[in-house]
Amino acid sequence: MVMHDLKKLTRLINTIILVMVFCLMGFFAISKATFMVWFSIPTALVYILGFFLIQNDRLDVYLRMVYGWLTLYMSLATVCLGYEFGFHLYCMSMIPIIFYTEYMAYKLGRKRVPAIVYSGLVIICYLLSTGYSSYFSPIYSVDGKISMLFWLVNSVIVLGFVTFYSYIMIDMTIKSDKLLTERANKDYLTKLYNRNYTMDKIKDAFADGQLYYIAMIDIDNFKRINDTYGHSAGDVVLKKVASVMETVCSDSTVARWGGEEFLILSLTGSELIEKLRDEIENTPVEFEDQKIKVTVTAGVSSREGFGSVDKWIIAADEKLYYGKNNGKNRVVT
Repeated sequence: MVMHDLKKLTRLINTIILVMVFCLMGFFAISKATFMVWFSIPTALVYILGFFLIQNDRLDVYLRMVYGWLTLYMSLATVCLGYEFGFHLYCMSMIPIIFYTEYMAYKLGRKRVPAIVYSGLVIICYLLSTGYSSYFSPIYSVDGKISMLFWLVNSVIVLGFVTFYSYIMIDMTIKSDKLLTERANKDYLTKLYNRNYTMDKIKDAFADGQLYYIAMIDIDNFKRINDTYGHSAGDVVLKKVASVMETVCSDSTVARWGGEEFLILSLTGSELIEKLRDEIENTPVEFEDQKIKVTVTAGVSSREGFGSVDKWIIAADEKLYYGKNNGKNRVVT
């Protein structure tokens, strides 16, 4: 999804730049800046080629081409017309984008852009073009009022572009980080919290002054379900049980502890888990026009009286196995 958004954004920016090149070509023609008129033709072709590169997922090639050509184009415009027009501002605006692009390449596992090298080249071109236009007279002479207007327009465009690009990129970064955090903290199949995340929550609860409960829950006869209906059915059962757990225990931390075993961390004790056991028993799982009856066994232990997190968890686990060995489909407290 992030790659799709990045390509969409790049295509939009490429379109804006291409339109801007045609507009500048008209301005250069009116100003009789002949060289820049002719140089705008290969510039337009570069951005037309850009659409092909974006479409074919060659963003690394596209970015190198754009960084180089845009720097050259705006540097030449500065030399030809003078720095009073503000064309050099486009070069400076690329530096934060270059560094962010390197970050995105790393996140997406793509070939990275040497941001320091490209930024250094941009700075050199900026200094040379503005230094030349300051020391020497511009190649083409244009009315001062027009240069003031262009400086204002170019400033607004550059600042608006950097602001818009920064907003989009930050939004994409936040979405990407949320996705990575979810993948790190949640089980892929059931979308419940995983063991590592839940251990941190248990440690926090253990240090808290409130009376928390741990419930270790295991699906009864899960191996028989897999052997009878297949592992695909087993996955469906796991997802259905997880869904029921999230609904019934919405105010609790619900985790897949491993295999067909789950853990619930809650401020409510056996009453909640008994309600959950009953709900699972009365919610048959549908798989390929068959209804699979599912039951669970649970062991519930309160925080009170234990000197460590491990002993607390072991106590709930022992109660679970007592229930498994004494009839199943029950809650042991």
